[in-house]
Amino acid sequence: MTNYVVVPLTDATVSEDPQTATVTLLPLQQEEKPAFEWSTALLANGGAGPNARLRARPWLSTGRWRGNADIATRVADMLVDNAVRHGKPFPDGRVSLHLIVTGDTRELLVEVDDANPEFPDFEKAASLSGEPNGRPTGLWWVAHYRGRLRWDVKRDVDGEVVGKTVQAILPLT
Repeated sequence: MTNYVVVPLTDATVSEDPQTATVTLLPLQQEEKPAFEWSTALLANGGAGPNARLRARPWLSTGRWRGNADIATRVADMLVDNAVRHGKPFPDGRVSLHLIVTGDTRELLVEVDDANPEFPDFEKAASLSGEPNGRPTGLWWVAHYRGRLRWDVKRDVDGEVVGKTVQAILPLT
């Protein structure tokens, strides 16, 4: 079963008039056989973002991702921090972080799972331009580094919705 998410058709359409923007359904990017993947669970507290940054850096080297590790670790930090601030921890008090290097394009998928199945204002977050406009928010960094943002509900093995996965797709350059 393929899960779908609403994302803006073009950045130009969204930035001109977000209320009437054309949207399309796209599946989350998934890898059948990734070049590398790593996951961890982080205690959902104020130190979760910096902890994600520290834990991700050595695994990016281990996974031989040739992209900018500073950018990747900052995005991991921001996605985890965003999940802690606006999402909900799982019953064990944690959120999950996953790093996946795609086998074909070598893009990096930074994924964070939390127990809140909703993502209010996703279209607004996904359409951020990446240009400085006031104090940057966590998801602004994804656009700033030319990444793409997606999300989908997270289901357990029985198909029950248990939360969501937010995915940032970072290019090599």
